[in-house]
Amino acid sequence: MNPATATAPGATGTGLAAADRATLIHPTLPAHRTDRTVLVSGSGCRVTDAAGREYLDASAVLGVTQVGHGRAELARAAAEQMTRLEYFHTWGTVTNDRAVELATRLAGLAPGGLRRTYFTSGGAEGNEIALRMARLHHHRRGEPQRTWILARTMGYHGIGYGSGGVSGFPVYHTGFGPSMPDVHFLTPPHPYRRELFSGADVTEFCLAELRESIERIGPERIAAMIGEPVMGGIGAVVPPADYWPRVAELLRSYGILLILDEVVTGYGRTGHWFAAEHVGVVPDILVTAKGLTSGYLPHGAVLVSDEVADTVTGEQGFPVGYTYTGHPTACAVALANLDIIEREGLAANAAAVGAHLKDGLTRLLDLPVVAEVRGVGLMLAVELTSDKEARRPLPQGTTEVADALREQAGIILRTNPYALVINPPLVFTRQDAGLLVDGLRSVLSRVGLDGHVR
Repeated sequence: MNPATATAPGATGTGLAAADRATLIHPTLPAHRTDRTVLVSGSGCRVTDAAGREYLDASAVLGVTQVGHGRAELARAAAEQMTRLEYFHTWGTVTNDRAVELATRLAGLAPGGLRRTYFTSGGAEGNEIALRMARLHHHRRGEPQRTWILARTMGYHGIGYGSGGVSGFPVYHTGFGPSMPDVHFLTPPHPYRRELFSGADVTEFCLAELRESIERIGPERIAAMIGEPVMGGIGAVVPPADYWPRVAELLRSYGILLILDEVVTGYGRTGHWFAAEHVGVVPDILVTAKGLTSGYLPHGAVLVSDEVADTVTGEQGFPVGYTYTGHPTACAVALANLDIIEREGLAANAAAVGAHLKDGLTRLLDLPVVAEVRGVGLMLAVELTSDKEARRPLPQGTTEVADALREQAGIILRTNPYALVINPPLVFTRQDAGLLVDGLRSVLSRVGLDGHVR
């Protein structure tokens, strides 16, 4: 039997898992893992698998579902738009009402001066556009030699050619051939990793390194610096309060553009519409996706200053377009999603429940394997360790811990090799926070310093 047709909709979890193994390629999944959790429904902060078991979604999938699962309002918005104008492009002089409405809405929400929008289908596409805009901006201003991009080790910006090229993890480069040229990686402002700074103040170290790198490469050759305001890939790393304002000031003094990647942090996750407000800077380009539609349809928006937008459009126009740029159904869902975030005060909820959850997570520091709790709003992380003083990661990483949390405590969250990453939907409640903390304690109290769950 052809495995692609062996399982009908509504089949048992066993049949779906077998079909999955036969047909799907999963990101990050090694071949030896044959187990599957087959999810079939969701509501609020909970999802249910094919066997009927319910899980607490403490990840908002991938930091996406701000308004939670199963929102009928968003389904209605999509259905109503599909009966009117399901899709059209925004190339040349053609546009559509929903794209115009959403761009106008975002201009009113964005940090000061970012009034122009370029729509994409997601975060990686958005960062591709941001990099292209940065280089083209300088080229059209008579500085074509400004091609270098400053990024940060352990920063994550997607897996496209450009976005992957500025993502600071070896796994995205090894084995894939040459990456995008003219990229320089800087030390991330990660206070927990004190060994990176040789005892120096984190901001002073990073600023000195940034200045030295600019002078060595040549400021006249650098187009932009890209960074997440709060680093998500390595687990909710909040930089010192003076880091971003001083970085932005230094870049401005050299005529280097600042790109903030707010794919995870945008649309209320940090307690503000955008984390740029939290860190106190206005970038030249701000990249968003994920929470724009809460994942109900793929969509993204790159918010751009008038100065950059005027330059990259100019007499010749911006020559790069995606098939789904300004997709009217995605824009309609985004508008309905933003209505929910605003009407239900979800940014404020993220701040309040996030602070409550962080307090609860901090009480886990009495466990031998819990080294640090950090984050802001509903963007949090629990760093795990085999040695609190030496700050060594668990030798087995965090995968076994995450599996135990899902299988034994009914909790789904994200991990990296060092930390448990907690980005729940912004509709998360104090009761949900209590259940999460209790579930974490029940599993983490059984994790040995070797990383195995007893």
